[in-house]
Amino acid sequence: MDIHEYQAKEILGRFGVPVPRGGLAYSPEQAAYRARELGGDAWVVKAQVHAGGRGAAGGVKLCRSVDEVQSYAASLFGRQLVTKQTDQAGKGVYRLWVEPACDIAQELYLGFVLDRKSERIMIVASAHGGIEIEDLAETDPASLRRMTIDPAAGLVEFQARELAFGLGLKGRQIAQMVTILQACYRAYRDLDAMMVEINPLVITGAGDLVALDAKMSFDTNALFRRPQIAELRDRSQEDPRESTAGDHGLAYVGLTGDIGCIINGAGLAMATMDMIKLAGGEPANFLDIGGGASPERVVRAFRTVLADRNVSVILVNIFAGINRCDWVAEGVVKAYREVGMTIPVVVRLAGTNVEEGKAILQASGLPLITADTLAEAADKAVAARPKLAA
Repeated sequence: MDIHEYQAKEILGRFGVPVPRGGLAYSPEQAAYRARELGGDAWVVKAQVHAGGRGAAGGVKLCRSVDEVQSYAASLFGRQLVTKQTDQAGKGVYRLWVEPACDIAQELYLGFVLDRKSERIMIVASAHGGIEIEDLAETDPASLRRMTIDPAAGLVEFQARELAFGLGLKGRQIAQMVTILQACYRAYRDLDAMMVEINPLVITGAGDLVALDAKMSFDTNALFRRPQIAELRDRSQEDPRESTAGDHGLAYVGLTGDIGCIINGAGLAMATMDMIKLAGGEPANFLDIGGGASPERVVRAFRTVLADRNVSVILVNIFAGINRCDWVAEGVVKAYREVGMTIPVVVRLAGTNVEEGKAILQASGLPLITADTLAEAADKAVAARPKLAA
């Protein structure tokens, strides 16, 4: 789960990371009020969306008057901000963050991520910040410094100092960096984060370190024990199909094709999408109904897939281990009748109680298209699309 910049700054600030003052605004008038409240003669206004690359997309601006703050805010609210990290639909702008302009002498990059190879938290840092880490890795890979943290010892002070020296920091900046690194590590560890990123971490004209931007994402599976994090969720930044599916315990990712997929098991789902592509089609989604799928769960999966109006065919591919094919078949029949299905449905069942499942499908009298293999199911799903158009 992602959160907004201002939320990440508030969290990191509580752990000891120096962050600038700022104010949240839900209207142009409130943005102007925040600027007056903060004081000064220049402010940075930032769109709060769950995507990087806001500056290049026109979502961040330095304003030199209160009127300019209000005018720029008015141009942002309600806008769909399209960045290189969003799809063509972009992300809606419904809140802004206003903070005083900062005297920047140098920009650094700092990130904490999970390194799955070493099974440890890894720090990635660079003396050249202000751009996306992907671009930095491509344009200046030698500038990236990496360090893994032993979970038994945590981030010890000598490691933090070594990283500070490697970034060319001097004097009191070294102690400040040690504090920032240890604070970010504690926030990552204590809140079940998946990523903590400060970009840029700036050296001000006065020589101090300040986190001008921050991102945090969290392990969704751990939110049950982090209610203070779960309440920061902003559904306006999520695909509504994915949000609804998640609320019902379904793993769903929306795609751009027209063949809806209802599958059990992430690996089988990936293989099914590959087979659809190989057969000349395009999957509309990734949907894993998981193990032990009841008929009611299958009905919810159908409703979730049909929420995408681009879907012209549904492919159900079940290999039953924990699941039972007869349960899934009952769910398919129930869903077909309840939702008033008007598009072709291809069903491939294998595994536990497969013969019982096939018998249920056949006895239903519904115009279901059955297949015995994954390749056959993918071919039939692709072939069924012209029938709808005709």
